[in-house]
Amino acid sequence: MTMAPRLRKLALTAHIISSVGWLGVVAGFLGLAVVGIISEDAQTVRGVYLVMEPTAWYVLVPLAVASLLTGLVQSLGTPWGLFRHYWVVTKLLINVASTIILLTYMQTFSFMAGVAADPSADVDLVRNMSPVIHATLAMLGSLVATTLSVFKPRGLTRYGWRQQQERPTVSRP
Repeated sequence: MTMAPRLRKLALTAHIISSVGWLGVVAGFLGLAVVGIISEDAQTVRGVYLVMEPTAWYVLVPLAVASLLTGLVQSLGTPWGLFRHYWVVTKLLINVASTIILLTYMQTFSFMAGVAADPSADVDLVRNMSPVIHATLAMLGSLVATTLSVFKPRGLTRYGWRQQQERPTVSRP
């Protein structure tokens, strides 16, 4: 089933906006995470982790879920399909894995924000490389997915190949 052209463009626009938004927020998180590591000021470090948690819940998670859902709509409503091409499957796997890791990591964000909110807690309990590593990996995954979207490398999956073989061919006079 393919979508009407206007609906397809609307779905593509929603997918691009949510995916680029997700990438932008991850870039912001990477910057904050670096500040949390290198800052000598305990209040700045506490502030970084206090800002990261609600931003993750109210911006990062919704954008990740929106990117996943709009990507599914886009793939199911276009000739690319969800399982026909390796590049689409790879993008799906990157998105699903990144979203699951993010949702799992939210417990860590909550813990770090709780420690950061306690003025008597040692700020070094929250200062660690984990947010830098996670944000860097999320950015790399997003950049790979973007590259796949732009270049659309050839390569049908077995399912895609079977579907292509089953399609009736139109003979030209």
